[in-house]
Amino acid sequence: MTTRHLPISIQQAVMRCLRHYLAMANCHLKTEYLEPKVTYRQRGTTAGTAHLAQWEIRLNAVLLVENGQQFIDDVVPHELAHLLVYRQFGRVSPHGSEWQWMMEKVLGVSATRTHCFNVLSVQGKTFTYTCHCQTHQLTIRRHNKIIRQESEYRCKRCGSLLKPAET
Repeated sequence: MTTRHLPISIQQAVMRCLRHYLAMANCHLKTEYLEPKVTYRQRGTTAGTAHLAQWEIRLNAVLLVENGQQFIDDVVPHELAHLLVYRQFGRVSPHGSEWQWMMEKVLGVSATRTHCFNVLSVQGKTFTYTCHCQTHQLTIRRHNKIIRQESEYRCKRCGSLLKPAET
């Protein structure tokens, strides 16, 4: 989905949310940070990313449309906090104490690291692998690395090597 296919009302809601939290941050931090650029080019299962040096937030248009206001309320302040932390503190741990402080004390929202949106519509093809204790679904990228013998993956639970499932 491209920006021109994204309803104007959704884009306006994103910008209202962004401006609200940016104004809060500028007041609290006694700064005048400019509005970051917002694009809708994020792909895959990632809801959004903050591109620090470019002062840009990239949002996943498909997940935005599917999840509406919940997406806006969760993802926009999360990504804005990354930009603000970068300007205030430089490069630090992405979800470290500075980011948590920015989320909770400055923006007044819960410092949640990951989203819990349904990603079936944006998830690419997966491949089934097994270990000693469970079944795993690997992305095409990881599957191809195994096939090319560039990488091997182990189960985080039992530590055994993942093997393609027998069909």
